[in-house]
Amino acid sequence: MIKTAIARMTTRTIISLGLMLVLNAALAQTGAPLTLNQVQVTPIKDTQNDRHYELYIELPEGYSENPDKRYPVLYYTDALWHIEILSASQEYIMNDMILVGISWQKDINEALVKEHGQHVSRYRDYSVIPSDKPEVQAKHHLGQAANHLAFIRNDVFKYVESNFRTDPANRSYFGYSAGGVLGAYALMARPDSFKNYILGSPALRGDIPYFTQLVSDKTEEQKHLNANVFISYGSLEEESGQVIEQFITLLKGRNDDSLYLEQAIIDGSHQTAFPSTGVQSVTWLSSLIK
Repeated sequence: MIKTAIARMTTRTIISLGLMLVLNAALAQTGAPLTLNQVQVTPIKDTQNDRHYELYIELPEGYSENPDKRYPVLYYTDALWHIEILSASQEYIMNDMILVGISWQKDINEALVKEHGQHVSRYRDYSVIPSDKPEVQAKHHLGQAANHLAFIRNDVFKYVESNFRTDPANRSYFGYSAGGVLGAYALMARPDSFKNYILGSPALRGDIPYFTQLVSDKTEEQKHLNANVFISYGSLEEESGQVIEQFITLLKGRNDDSLYLEQAIIDGSHQTAFPSTGVQSVTWLSSLIK
């Protein structure tokens, strides 16, 4: 399989990878931090909850040379974890799209960061239901996906669409694991947030009853999602895969002809399925955008 993949590489790809290896070797020797010149890091405030985040904004090649052109935008969570694979995908697969990564909260409690890592806010921001364990709930304040989606809709969209030439009718979302849960929430609660949804191995666990109730509370008119959805999980994710299949059944049960659903089972576990999920989902998205 490796030989086949290498044989399919273009000359440009091989040269680019060679330059990256040289650069990485130089950085390893000097200890200098790697900065990506094409990525703009912009601080942004959640005005509703007084929390501070960062946006990692990457414009497509040729953006400045096409002043009359408007571009679709791919928004993604867990920005530090996903920026590399999505940036590479922009270069080789979907090179006519703006990327906007949304960071974890920057001004988070230092004790929580020390104990759980700099990504600790994702447990709160991407989850839809509180924990049934009082000590966990008191520490992490889970179940605030509605607040985080409001931040994205009210603050992130406003900033990006005011400062860059975007096509607001062609927003896409990429989320993996807990980020996939946030995407599932946006799809079910505020489907007009994005036109295209990529939900990679969403860690839904106990969320199906919540989403089922969310569907039953909608009027017939509100049940039209008007969205394209790519949803996947790893072939070794037996328990999680069963829950995701329940969510897929819930989506199909809506009999919504405005919903286009693409399913994929990716070889590997929750962790090892991620790279292939990124490439396959972005290829799917690229075909829609074109």
